[in-house]
Amino acid sequence: MARRARLFVVSGPSGVGKGTLVSRVRDRIPNLGLTVSATTRDPRAGEIPDVSYHFITEDEFERLVAEGAFLEWDGHFGSHYGTLWSEVNPHLEQGNSVILEIDVKGAFNVRKALPEAVLIFVAPPSLEELEARLRGRGAENEAQIAQRLERVEMEMGYAPQYDEILVNDDLDQATSALEELIRHYETDGGTDQDGNH
Repeated sequence: MARRARLFVVSGPSGVGKGTLVSRVRDRIPNLGLTVSATTRDPRAGEIPDVSYHFITEDEFERLVAEGAFLEWDGHFGSHYGTLWSEVNPHLEQGNSVILEIDVKGAFNVRKALPEAVLIFVAPPSLEELEARLRGRGAENEAQIAQRLERVEMEMGYAPQYDEILVNDDLDQATSALEELIRHYETDGGTDQDGNH
């Protein structure tokens, strides 16, 4: 079967383990391209420019938006984030699939720009389990956790609009399931938006 490069978008609530899954699946599929997002926020401790993020000014970001340089972009907490076409196209042109880890809004913006993108939603086994994971990180106070949980319910509401829903109950099983999904869609096993094989 012919293998074709696809753009995969992975979304899901905070604390569900998206980053870990993406990192693990890239160990198994080394030619799976990962993009570096652009942001207007300041670098945090330990972040490396052009590796963690492309750190740019608001003016530069606005110029790139005006030029149509972004596949998708959005604003969060006073800063802007986006995925540049220049980060995605070289991988696809070389015949390698690309995996993006972005939020729900970004995922649907990608689908508008690139209808053949495959949207995968990573869900927790239960909201109780996710709440326990968020509390276990010990990184946030009660108000912040409550805010995150409110957002989780909103995000979970969009899950049925994704092409695939993957429950991250067991990390090894979820990694294998994500790998299988990617290989399935790459070999034309997936259907496109018109329902054609």
